[in-house]
Amino acid sequence: MHAMLHTLFQAKAWANRQLFTLLEQQLQALSDETQTAAVRMLNHVWLVEQIFQANLQQQPHGFDALNTPDTPTLAQLQARQQASDDWYRAYLESLDNVALTQAVDFRFVDGKPGRMQRSEMLLHLITHGSYHRGMVGRMLAEAGIRPPKDSLTIFLHQTA
Repeated sequence: MHAMLHTLFQAKAWANRQLFTLLEQQLQALSDETQTAAVRMLNHVWLVEQIFQANLQQQPHGFDALNTPDTPTLAQLQARQQASDDWYRAYLESLDNVALTQAVDFRFVDGKPGRMQRSEMLLHLITHGSYHRGMVGRMLAEAGIRPPKDSLTIFLHQTA
């Protein structure tokens, strides 16, 4: 499980870099509305990662919504996401298989209690980020911009 999560988080960081690079090059080709929607979608992904970072450390996250009131610039968000990707890769290095199966109690944004294994939280972040990167990819495709290929097989093929 540990090795697989390590690979998945490497692939996640790779996919994020690809998407942010493309957005940096093509953002002006999108309508203002689509630009904002794409950045806010990716900001939501980053915020959820911050919530789970706190949960994994058994600290209060301090968030009461699933996005920030303000919309960061693409450059600000890219830096935040890179820092988050780096944090999660380092965090995984600090865990062993026993720690991955430990259940952690936390509070959801709505204040309700939650309990998940560390591995479940980490897998949630992988699927959540992939889902929302796909939504941004769809926005790009609808604007006539080919989104980056965001799949584990391509990552493994390109990095093998």
